Amino acid sequence: MDVDIGSALGTTPGLTTEYLDRLDERVADAHETIADGMAAEEFGYAALSLPETADPDAIRAAVSEFQDPEAVVTVGIGGSALGAATLANALESDVDAHFLDNVDPDHTARLLAELPLSETVINVVSNSGTTAETLANFLVVREAMDQDGVDWTERTLVTTGPEGNLRRLAERHDLPALDVPAGVPGRFSVLSTVGLAVAALQGHDVEAILRGGADGRASLSGSLYESPAYAYGAVSYALAERGALTNVLLPYAESLETFAEWFAQLWAESLGKDGVGQTPARALGATDQHSQLQLYRAGPRDKLVTLVRPRERADVAIPETDLEGLSYLGGGSLGELLDAEFEATEASLAAADRPTVRVEIDRVDERALGELLYGMEAACVLYGELATVETFTQPAVEWGKRAARGLLGGGEFSEADAVADKRELVVSGDR
Repeated sequence: MDVDIGSALGTTPGLTTEYLDRLDERVADAHETIADGMAAEEFGYAALSLPETADPDAIRAAVSEFQDPEAVVTVGIGGSALGAATLANALESDVDAHFLDNVDPDHTARLLAELPLSETVINVVSNSGTTAETLANFLVVREAMDQDGVDWTERTLVTTGPEGNLRRLAERHDLPALDVPAGVPGRFSVLSTVGLAVAALQGHDVEAILRGGADGRASLSGSLYESPAYAYGAVSYALAERGALTNVLLPYAESLETFAEWFAQLWAESLGKDGVGQTPARALGATDQHSQLQLYRAGPRDKLVTLVRPRERADVAIPETDLEGLSYLGGGSLGELLDAEFEATEASLAAADRPTVRVEIDRVDERALGELLYGMEAACVLYGELATVETFTQPAVEWGKRAARGLLGGGEFSEADAVADKRELVVSGDR
């Protein structure tokens, strides 16, 4: 992974090399804190050790229970699903991957009606084993299998913590089970059992993903000028301090669209604390040049645009044409056109003095994805250190979980009582 921060210099908002030199002293201190946390396997920091501590043999042993599945459905939410979805949607496989990461009844019903349930693996993921959305969807899937005459116990893989409902269920029915790694928040768990079981079921090279993560770890150092991940984290933090409170992640590859969703959770849930943070916005190049670039170039000066692309990709030739005004396209390729769109967007923003950062990987494959995902995690952790926020907690999320559980009769929670106090001013369309 390479990170070019040059287009964040001299813009508005923007940085100077003199400022980055001063910031680099804080990066050195933050790196020491991060390295110490990794060495001690402290909560959160343990995630950055996963390229070495993850056990691909255990993952392979668990998924070996299922021979030649046609599909895998991950039942999880947030960090329990987005990392696996990022890998699954970026890499091609004959095994279809689906994700029940919401409790939309229409979507769930449609998916279950379409799946060959007898040839589908259900991968249910929850660290606590008590996540309401996950367990509700799992109960629905289990019933659908029963009604279809499928023994769900022969088609279910569990990934969970040492205690809780799912752990007890796995023990009672002797289900293959993987352990959620201790000390790793869900949004940082892609390079663990949580994110890699689906990759293994789809036949991807799990070791190559971890090697990419290890490459990312090896690049961490005490200077932002020597570490792509720290360069990205430090510049994002510095620009936010100067008013770039929105970070638009703009990948130029359809296969990386889910990566933008994964990044959005990582950035928002980790850094949105104590009245500070940088709001992630998801976009897709070149599609959103035609729908959002107007705002990024001419709207409020409150954004950093992060452009992401692979240097190599499969290509499709554009046929020659005699249509007037289009002859310049003939003989080229779609890849060349997409690269031109990338360069044009970057240049357009630079000409308007808007900050951008370019992130490039060699290609969309297992190794490069491992390095990219690790790099963004390390960038996020560094940002949190510089901003002095509790990167690995999510108190606002937990508040909402307690409120929902209380509303459903799952216990007495003061957060649920607050729902009744919500003010209303309804403007109705009824006549």
